[in-house]
Amino acid sequence: MGYKAEIEALILGALRHGSLHGYRIAKAIRHSSKDVLKLGDNQIYPALHRLDADGLVTAQWEHQEGKPSRKIYSLTESGAKRLEEHQRRWQDYAQHFSAVLGTGGANNG
Repeated sequence: MGYKAEIEALILGALRHGSLHGYRIAKAIRHSSKDVLKLGDNQIYPALHRLDADGLVTAQWEHQEGKPSRKIYSLTESGAKRLEEHQRRWQDYAQHFSAVLGTGGANNG
């Protein structure tokens, strides 16, 4: 998996349970990974713009009383399908990597 594909997969995965704004996406990734995976604004926002342009997420402005408006991102049907592709590829990759390390997965023979 390439670097952009990994960031894409993480963002789509963070959105699988519902709509979030950029900061909350980064926080969800960090929380789910027990602080191992940390993405900054310079990684999250360009990727979100690409995902929006590709039709994998939609963005809507949310107005907040007394605070600046913020963009809320949601997974589209195409985004959900892409997430499934990422999940399948990751499972395959992890299985083969584990086989090489000798920790299970594909044939260790």
